[in-house]
Amino acid sequence: MACSCAQGVVFDANVIRNSALEDGLAGWAPLGSCTELSVRHEEPEKVPTETINDVEDGYRPSGRYILAAGRGGEEDGLCQAIPAGTLKPRVTYRVAGWIGLGDGAAGEHAVRVNIRVDGEGKECALVVEGGAVCAEAGKWTEIKGVFRLKASPASGAAVHVQGAPAGVDVKVMDLQVFATDRKARFKKLRKKTDKVRKRDVVLNAGASSAVSGASIRVMQMDTSFAFGACINPAVIQEPAFVDYFTKHFDWAVFENELKWYHTEAVQGQLNYADPDALLDFCDRHGKPVRGHCIFWAVDRMVQKWVKDLPNDQLTAAVQGRLTSLLTRYAGRFPHYDVNNEMLHGTFFQDRLGDDINAFMFKETARLDPGAALFVNDYNVEGGGDPNATPEKYIAQVNALMEKGAPVGGIGLQGHVTNPAGEIICDALDKLATTDLPVWLTELDVCESDVCLRAEDLEVVLREAYAHPAVEGVVLWGFMQGHMWRQDACLVNSDGTINDAGQRFINLRQEWTSHARGKIDSDGNFKFRGYHGSYVVQLATATGKMHKAFSVEKGDTPLVLDMDV
Repeated sequence: MACSCAQGVVFDANVIRNSALEDGLAGWAPLGSCTELSVRHEEPEKVPTETINDVEDGYRPSGRYILAAGRGGEEDGLCQAIPAGTLKPRVTYRVAGWIGLGDGAAGEHAVRVNIRVDGEGKECALVVEGGAVCAEAGKWTEIKGVFRLKASPASGAAVHVQGAPAGVDVKVMDLQVFATDRKARFKKLRKKTDKVRKRDVVLNAGASSAVSGASIRVMQMDTSFAFGACINPAVIQEPAFVDYFTKHFDWAVFENELKWYHTEAVQGQLNYADPDALLDFCDRHGKPVRGHCIFWAVDRMVQKWVKDLPNDQLTAAVQGRLTSLLTRYAGRFPHYDVNNEMLHGTFFQDRLGDDINAFMFKETARLDPGAALFVNDYNVEGGGDPNATPEKYIAQVNALMEKGAPVGGIGLQGHVTNPAGEIICDALDKLATTDLPVWLTELDVCESDVCLRAEDLEVVLREAYAHPAVEGVVLWGFMQGHMWRQDACLVNSDGTINDAGQRFINLRQEWTSHARGKIDSDGNFKFRGYHGSYVVQLATATGKMHKAFSVEKGDTPLVLDMDV
């Protein structure tokens, strides 16, 4: 079922008037107690040259910007009214542009773009987040925001740029708001996917006249790209969950059962009954499991008895956790998230020093050398969390590796709302410079409208599948009533598959290759297939033969001898 949200929408048209300031300050006004707006020109060598804004062919930042001065607080800045009827409901809008701070500002400060939606009276006004950056003096930072409205504004809307402390001047260049054309983006991604995930294959059956014209059938058995889902003791008792999971997912991860607060809720009382049972379930169904997680860096996620330990005993407890978990399960988990969410939490680092995170990685590798060790965090792919930018994530990985930590992968949790493909792709492009594999480790797409949810899910999955750095996607649940975030399910509580769940199935089918035909006069059968394992069936006058083979990455055609 197609959503009707695109009716009457002009895609990629900027709704902000005088965005590049050709008409001075026309359309712009101070916000709050801001006392001064002025148009300035950036020095040519300081104008940004790289951008993810591909709406206009050949677009480059104009170099003209608004300086908002005389600000008395974080709510002050600049604004522009957006006429009624301009913003459409159920449409994904991107917010683009460049943000900086005035000369003399010290350090980084968060600057936000918000959309104020007017209702019937001031008390009904709604503020919708449109993006945020960590801005600093002497540098332009590109804003990569996104928003969607559930209903049409009753009497118009306005874009607000605000943030940074009192007295800090804010600079805004080329602010734009435009509706994204998802269909056009998907068309580009299909072409990219064909290049990244497929390869030409030539099956050679020999030049014998006995095989010329023989029927051949090629079936893909599994894919090199991993799809997984999280499980817990309750969901594996649900027949509808087990049916969908075993049919459509290749990997698993435990929701909470491997976390320290679960396996040792009380000091010294270790309980591995739940992870043991879940591992047994996965073994029976042939599903490898990601190990999530050994530690959790966020203070509120650390159990009280751990927090109460003096530092020397905390060090011993960390070592005890590593030894207990990794000796028990050595070789069982191909991946480990070592210290979860280090961009958002520093509990162990604050207590035990800057080297503790690297120690966790090194000791994990010593105790279980076959596992790939991941960093894992949230909001990195969304562009709206100043604390979790791709640049900060890369800096964290580099700092760990400089201390000898064997970081083997980058986890993007993927708890997303209103995703924009271009923003996700930009994050993936940056993270790919580390040459580490990237996984989406906890994907859930939250949207109450299940039709839009299906579209949102497709946005994320197509971006991930089309990107060469990404090796897998794991969903953080999929069944209603058994998910951390509401309005994200693929399967309803009664076991019926909703639009989002069917969209997932359809994409998996699209990314699976099957072919059939006849052996040509040269004894060959040619097809282009997705990376993965295959079985070919050849029917000749003397009988049928089967052969298994794999299609790996490669720029040249894969030529296989059928040994007929």
